[in-house]
Amino acid sequence: MPNTRQAKKRMRRDARRRLRNRYHLSRMRTYIRNFRRMLERGELERAKEYINEVVSVIQHTASKGVIHKREAARRVSRLYHHLNKALQQQAGSQA
Repeated sequence: MPNTRQAKKRMRRDARRRLRNRYHLSRMRTYIRNFRRMLERGELERAKEYINEVVSVIQHTASKGVIHKREAARRVSRLYHHLNKALQQQAGSQA
């Protein structure tokens, strides 16, 4: 337990930040999970529309300082990579 007033205040502040960070991380992971499930099911048209929302949520999470901006960029890049790969596979199977 904290002994000083400053340490008690820091503990209260950290608790608030932890809750806020957990909310943003959970929200971001849910969007990413939903996007990946769309790709697995082959719902590529829906996934192409949904990726804009996912990118927005990831960038918002980075703007809040929950994740680093380079981590956000890496996550977005990987999602686009997965989408493009799925689209190429679909195009290859139709030809």
